[in-house]
Amino acid sequence: ELLFDSLPWPLPGSRPHGREAEMADEIAKAQVARSGGDTIFKKINRKEIPAKIIYEDAQCLAFHDISPQAPTHFLVIPKKHTSQISAADDDDASLLGHLMIVTKKCAADLGSDGGQSVYQVLLHVLGGRQMNWPPG
Repeated sequence: ELLFDSLPWPLPGSRPHGREAEMADEIAKAQVARSGGDTIFKKINRKEIPAKIIYEDAQCLAFHDISPQAPTHFLVIPKKHTSQISAADDDDASLLGHLMIVTKKCAADLGSDGGQSVYQVLLHVLGGRQMNWPPG
């Protein structure tokens, strides 16, 4: 075992740096979003931040990711701000379904060339700890 494993982390009086500082910043941003504060997505919806829009209607906006992790990488966001899926209520069922239909319209069916290995519509849910990007 390393000596560092037995130390309290972060060390008292230390400031985060590197990846730890980045994660602290992401956690702070998430808390602002959860509290109903302004987010990058609200600013994109209001056209205050430019985005390469591929679809828009009264309920949602689809646009290319600013830092794509695959040849096709886009986001579909509702215009009604919802901080997390657990904050959605039964009245949001139609909106959530609409997001799925818009996603279908925006995405080409690439089959195995698109990395699809399981032919089943599904949603992955990951949680229980602060997530990193890239994942791991």
